[in-house]
Amino acid sequence: MVDAPRRAADVRPTSWERRLRRFGHVERPRTSVRDRLIVPFPEPGSRLWRTLGLSPVAARWSGWGGPLLVALLAGLPRFWRLGSPRTVVFDETYYAKDAWSLLRLGYEGTWPDREIADAQILAHPQVIPLSDTGVFVAHPPTGKWVIALGEWMFGLTPFGWRFMTAVLGTLSVLMLCRTGRRLFRSTPLGCLAGALLAMDGLHVVMSRTALLDLVVMFFVLAAFGCLLIDRDHARARLAAALPAGEDGRACPDTHAGDHAGTGVRPWRLAAGLFLGLAASTKWNGLYFLAFFVILTLLWDVGSRRVAGARRPYRAVLRKDLGRSVLSLLPVAAVTYLATWTGWFLSGDGYGRHWADGRGGTWSWIPAPLRSLWHYEHGVYQFNVGLHTPHDYESNPWSWLVLGRPVLFHYRSPKPGKHGCHATADCSQTILALGTPLLWWSACCALVYLLYRWALRRDWRAGAILCAVAAGYLPWFLYQDRTIFSFYAVVFVPYLSLAVTMMLGALMSPAGAAGGRRVRGAVAAGGLVLLIAWNFIYFLPVYTGQTIPYADWRARMWLDTWI
Repeated sequence: MVDAPRRAADVRPTSWERRLRRFGHVERPRTSVRDRLIVPFPEPGSRLWRTLGLSPVAARWSGWGGPLLVALLAGLPRFWRLGSPRTVVFDETYYAKDAWSLLRLGYEGTWPDREIADAQILAHPQVIPLSDTGVFVAHPPTGKWVIALGEWMFGLTPFGWRFMTAVLGTLSVLMLCRTGRRLFRSTPLGCLAGALLAMDGLHVVMSRTALLDLVVMFFVLAAFGCLLIDRDHARARLAAALPAGEDGRACPDTHAGDHAGTGVRPWRLAAGLFLGLAASTKWNGLYFLAFFVILTLLWDVGSRRVAGARRPYRAVLRKDLGRSVLSLLPVAAVTYLATWTGWFLSGDGYGRHWADGRGGTWSWIPAPLRSLWHYEHGVYQFNVGLHTPHDYESNPWSWLVLGRPVLFHYRSPKPGKHGCHATADCSQTILALGTPLLWWSACCALVYLLYRWALRRDWRAGAILCAVAAGYLPWFLYQDRTIFSFYAVVFVPYLSLAVTMMLGALMSPAGAAGGRRVRGAVAAGGLVLLIAWNFIYFLPVYTGQTIPYADWRARMWLDTWI
């Protein structure tokens, strides 16, 4: 027998809500179950648009117009003089050349000594000393294929190998605007999140440098956005399965909550694809895959609980677990293998024929797959055993407070040379440093989000914290390894979301009077303006501009930044 639908008015506080009352938990007003499952986007107001002299119809396009404008502005510092400095910056010496090798050979070939090869590549006429002998490399190929696309269009030049990271960096700002809009159900807050990302110095530096970490960030952010869309669609299907009460409003229903299906979930499949691309760029993408699988299952539990499921965890195990795992893990695995196609098809890729003719317990597995497994085992051993001291290595404990940024490039031009117009020596620097006021504000925002998630059960705070944890916490397992603070670029978008959520609460606290809202808006706007000033102030050391030595020294707020 099917249980009778439970009316919305009959829904009593859950046990965890009652327990959390002692810690200040405030129960949310009981609204329609359908409204709780499908939180609508608010209708854009027309007053602002009339004030600006625009038609109210323009408000309908603000959901895309605002993010596109923010992305356009974000592209300016990322593309401005992108080919400068005309040198090989930091680890570009590995990835730019490996990308060119993939473009020409389909696998990573051999280059001569780094300094010799770099000089020949930058020389006039250019010499490209690439050999077709396969070489061992420490990272999978996807990120280098992305860099290779720019080199295919513009050649093996600094502009060519930096072009695609600048494109992805700019697009990630657009994606974060749209992601924040969906997360907060607010176009202004979504645009604010994108603007904060656009003004982050670490994100700018990594967008202007041909390294892999920004590529990982882009694919992970795309997966996060896909999972948010999937969440909305799945909850809409659950809402459609709920019966209506006598007043026409949807009611929680035990049978629907326990047994309703959520149909085909293409956005979850897309998330699996993007997570596979992230993992095939650098292996830290695998942690996001693991964290996001758990996150999506918890989202499903919450959806079924709201829908009226008597045992939501059991319902998820029966109805959602299989599809979640099959939508993410196998898709990511197939994507990962597909990115190695060039290596599989090659005859000279490093270790490609290691398993040929070898017997043993696993001989039933195709030799190319066993060769790849052996190669990847060697990569794992190399990465976990990397203990070479470096002047700019850092412990992850210091990352959020910007304890030890990485110096990518430094030159000290003499007066009258290389753009030095001062009477004394100048400095030309690229420092992988986050915008200080943004990052220090993010430290406070993360504490606020912990409160929102633990005591207010705010799923948005939980989602942001999950993404930060996936990009940050795994590095504590490798504190004795040589690691760098710029790895943190993978979770910078979620720090921007955290600050945005904190500022949103400051501007519009629930139940606040008009005066309180005005004071909150002034405080939030003041902080955003300070972050913008801070970004502009440090912009010369993000983009490699030549400035007087005294000006460079004034920007080194901490001795550990030198």
